[in-house]
Amino acid sequence: MMSDFPPKPSPCPSGPGQSRSGEGGALGFSSDVFILDAVGGGDMNLGELADLTANDNDLTVDLQDNQEEFKKTWNPESFTLVSFYDAPSGLRSTPIVVLLTASEDGTLKLWNLNKAMHSKKNAALDVEPIYTFRAHSGAVLSLAMGVDGDSCYSGGLDGTVRCWKIPDLNVDPYDNYDPGIESVVLSGHGDSVWGLTYSALHHRLASCSADGTVRIWDPQNSNPCLSVFNKEKEHGTPTSVAFVNSDPAHAVVSFDGGETLLYDLNTEQSIMVLETGTKDGSELINCVVSHPSEPISITAHENRTIRYLDNKTGQVIHSMVAHLDAVTCLTTDPKGTYLISGSHDCSVRLWMLDNRTCVQEITAHRKKHDEAIHDVAFHPSQPFIASAGADALAKIFV
Repeated sequence: MMSDFPPKPSPCPSGPGQSRSGEGGALGFSSDVFILDAVGGGDMNLGELADLTANDNDLTVDLQDNQEEFKKTWNPESFTLVSFYDAPSGLRSTPIVVLLTASEDGTLKLWNLNKAMHSKKNAALDVEPIYTFRAHSGAVLSLAMGVDGDSCYSGGLDGTVRCWKIPDLNVDPYDNYDPGIESVVLSGHGDSVWGLTYSALHHRLASCSADGTVRIWDPQNSNPCLSVFNKEKEHGTPTSVAFVNSDPAHAVVSFDGGETLLYDLNTEQSIMVLETGTKDGSELINCVVSHPSEPISITAHENRTIRYLDNKTGQVIHSMVAHLDAVTCLTTDPKGTYLISGSHDCSVRLWMLDNRTCVQEITAHRKKHDEAIHDVAFHPSQPFIASAGADALAKIFV
């Protein structure tokens, strides 16, 4: 990509999630909407990955004894989103039953999931986009949704953050491109923008970049950003950023050296280093998300682990080997019931947030150039979950 930062397998996410509201973003099904009855009586086929539920804190949960509790899951069959010229790098859901994807082909695409569901009951359906956003001069690496699903934001290899209006869902996909869809361009980063998250409470956007900085923006104003963190790259290069849901005055940022820091949005100063277990800076953090209601940050690591960090004490609450390869992305549902992780081992895993137990695993994508899953997302209100992969596909699970 660029700079001295190693290739980053997953942009967002968070922002994501992030989503993101909570991956840095705020995508999430409510627990009573998105979990559907399992096919075949709710049996979970975790296969080889079932052995990974043991973790550094020796917490063990017998899934057989809890089979009644974990009897619900989502259907591993999926809708497949086509029309990508390169790998999708991020995706976000909106409250109006559409999905937005960002791709390394330089575009964003809007998908009408409601139309897909009603056009054919077969879950193996391929879906076409209803609108394509074009303005970035290179790969689109990060994505965030605004409030009420009426706007979205993208960050790219070109160093810009672009603000977009969501078009009418009845738009003809063959109409001429409407340049008025792009509202504001936020300039200031000097390198790739690979992390974005939006705060509906603050109406602010946070971005992290290969230039070493984290910036806070007013997305309604193209003036210079409101604040800048890590100006001298004193903590290295940021890899992911999330607004802290339990404390609106704080943001959490992960760095390539393995550090996770809490920042005060008012003073622009770091207030705590969260212990992630790394001693030599070798544990690259690919994503950080904020718990929807508790003062907890959750990090996804290149060394296959997921870690839960206490924002009050800075200590690791829980650490577990979560996948067979690097954990690239995380997102939570707004009620704080579920966590979803994606990995270069080609799987998406569903976890209970309270006891950190994996309750389902789905092989979602094929590997390409040693990468697999770039992003995962919940829909805020409908029974959809989505994943984006290096195989140039995005999938919707129902």
